[in-house]
Amino acid sequence: MSRIGNKPIIIPAGVSVNIAGQNLAAEGPKGKLEMAVHPLVSITKQGDQLAVKRIEETKLAKSVHGMTRSIAQAVIDGVDKGFSKKLELVGTGYRVVKQGQGLTLSLGFSHPVTVAAVEGITFEVEGNTVIIVRGIDKQLVGQVAANIRRLRPPEPYKGKGIKYSDEVVRRKPGKQAKTVAA
Repeated sequence: MSRIGNKPIIIPAGVSVNIAGQNLAAEGPKGKLEMAVHPLVSITKQGDQLAVKRIEETKLAKSVHGMTRSIAQAVIDGVDKGFSKKLELVGTGYRVVKQGQGLTLSLGFSHPVTVAAVEGITFEVEGNTVIIVRGIDKQLVGQVAANIRRLRPPEPYKGKGIKYSDEVVRRKPGKQAKTVAA
């Protein structure tokens, strides 16, 4: 029994959902998204709710059931409210500047690093050390944020690098001076 898969998806006001065969399309104030539904699962619309049901009781169908419901919920939330990830640059001289639709980052390398704009993603810069990645596709927002973080992940000794705003970097102690017995 999938507890997540059995929960209904409530369609908010202002969002229209169309189900055509194994495709789910949602359109809302932020934009339009589509998703393909796995053949072992069916989605039905009942008023202002969507219900996700398994077609058969195999192990694969059970594993796909909850995942399909979660992805459908993300599609509905994306066209209604959108998603965002906040990144912080930590380190002396680390800064970000928005250039056109993309970003230019100074990360302690001998050259500036540029991040090209991705279709469906917008970048916002707060100050010169905070990047906000926004979009309606949850997976794409997370992937773009992870690609930016990968340019200079936080290191454990000084904590320098690019980190998510809610990420906690576990710090390690540095080298200890060896004491000599006299």
